[in-house]
Amino acid sequence: FKSEVELEHNFVADGQGELELEQAFVNYHAGKWGFQGGVILPTVGLLNEYHEPPLFLSVERPDYNKYIIPTTWFGNGFAFYGNIADVSLKIALIEDLEGEGITTTGIRNGRGKGYKTTGYSLVKNMSAVYTGISSLRVGGSLTLNDAPIYNEPDTSISVQMFEVNAKYSDNNIYAVFEYGQNSFEGNNYTAPLKTSSGYYLDLGYNIGEMVNTNNLMPWFRVSNVSTDVDTDSKITDYMRFGLTWWPIDNVAFKMDYGTKTKKSDPDNPTTQINLGIGYNF
Repeated sequence: FKSEVELEHNFVADGQGELELEQAFVNYHAGKWGFQGGVILPTVGLLNEYHEPPLFLSVERPDYNKYIIPTTWFGNGFAFYGNIADVSLKIALIEDLEGEGITTTGIRNGRGKGYKTTGYSLVKNMSAVYTGISSLRVGGSLTLNDAPIYNEPDTSISVQMFEVNAKYSDNNIYAVFEYGQNSFEGNNYTAPLKTSSGYYLDLGYNIGEMVNTNNLMPWFRVSNVSTDVDTDSKITDYMRFGLTWWPIDNVAFKMDYGTKTKKSDPDNPTTQINLGIGYNF
């Protein structure tokens, strides 16, 4: 049995903050095959299943993992998984997305989180990960759902989410790339957007040995997120630089600086400075 309870924003009171059961499932495995049932996380991108702060470089998750992949995305369902040679395969079936939550801001508010959700269509998530080359992980997934509008199956938004990802970490080099695209089509309903897409690339170099400490990594990120390809104000470019230090593997001290530039206003980027401590236990 595996579980995770998360207290969002440090408290729950007067309708603010969130107490979430993000994982709670029975996991059975025998040899190369297994089964999960309960509250599970579909395999989409690098940070949905494993989203603890020491696992990503910046203080905040990449915006890609908010607007294109709705991390953290969990729901009631079950999954079958297994390995063939160096390839890990997984098929998950979970509760429907909420079609009314899919807006011009993207797919994020379509997550049902187990609350009054339906199983009219079920989210179908199929993923594959290749680890046959040392220190390299390459993966991808396809997710399909007819998301009902206010739990009415006769009106829905058909969602197709496709993403690929790669991660390399060796010889003090760290590199991550993710790209995803979502397509939306209304059924007896006008979908508020047709597509959304985005990517990010992280590159870093571990200089910890040079200064006689555990992992210490300067890094930079380039990214683009489009939550509505027909609206310039919804297309944003990101550039970020940072320094992350892991005194031990489960604790990370982070600082980063970046710019956020909307396609509709390229001469007035927004700047941001973040300081943070990430940990998991």
